[in-house]
Order: sequence, then structure tokens, then C-alpha cells
Amino acid sequence: MSTSTPEESRSEESRSSDDHCTPDALLHSAPSRDVTPEDMVMATGRDVTPANLAWARRKLESEGPAAIEKLLP
Repeated sequence: MSTSTPEESRSEESRSSDDHCTPDALLHSAPSRDVTPEDMVMATGRDVTPANLAWARRKLESEGPAAIEKLLP
């Protein structure tokens, strides 16, 4: 059972009619430039070391720039 007043219900109704879906293109984070191995390492939260950079290079070679999207929410 609702405890809101008629005025509150009307404002809720008008608020819900203003709601709309966010376009899909705005929900994804596409890099504005090429993804670098440093970007990949930093996205994992690891230190930028030669071993981690080598891992990132291999990952980018096998999966391409989309590899970073798997790491970021």
C-alpha cells in the first residue's frame, strides 16, 4: 500500500515520464586513441614492468584493442 500523497504520486509519475534509456553508444568506453601495452598493464592495476609489458603486448597481438574492454567495467 502506498503512503505517498496524491501530489507526490503525480510528481513521481511526471518524473517517470521524463526517464529515458541511455543510448548504447554512450554506455561503452572506447579508447580515443590506440591502446598501448602501458594502458593494458595499468587497467589491470599491475606495476608497469618489462614482464607485464610483454604480457600486454602478447594480449594486444592476440586480441587486438578490444582486449582492454575485457578488463574495464
